[in-house]
Amino acid sequence: MSARHLIAIAAVAASLAACETVAPGGYGPGPSSSAFRADDFAWSSRPGRASIDGRVVYRREGQAFACTGSVALTPDTPYTRARFQTLYGSTDRAALPEAVVRARTVADPNADYRSFVRQETCQDNRFQFSGLPDGNWFVIAPVSAGGDRVVLMQRVSTRGGRISVTL
Repeated sequence: MSARHLIAIAAVAASLAACETVAPGGYGPGPSSSAFRADDFAWSSRPGRASIDGRVVYRREGQAFACTGSVALTPDTPYTRARFQTLYGSTDRAALPEAVVRARTVADPNADYRSFVRQETCQDNRFQFSGLPDGNWFVIAPVSAGGDRVVLMQRVSTRGGRISVTL
């Protein structure tokens, strides 16, 4: 192969590598840098027909835990996946003492993604989010059984309908 052909192949490969991809299933952002980028969150701000009906039934050592405050719904983006992997040791589901989560250090801790996080009050261990676009999300709920708080995290997917989530 000539040098000209190799240069042309390299140029095409570089341009394809720069393209943003779509996540499997076509919802939300695809894999890219784990740096905070507001554009990665844009999909989550759109209105939609999906909703999440959730309840907390978490038990540990025979003790039932109850919601203590608001439940957060965070869009799944490359930034939040990297952040939650560090904080919770998983991007699927976790139950960790709040003190452990708070003690962990994340890259780019000052990135402000809070405007994209939805919050709902948890009453009687139940919560609901509605008007959601299709996509992947992280549900985060602080719970307590009278002592130190535990933070529950679970990744969920919405696809135009109502889903039930049990933490």
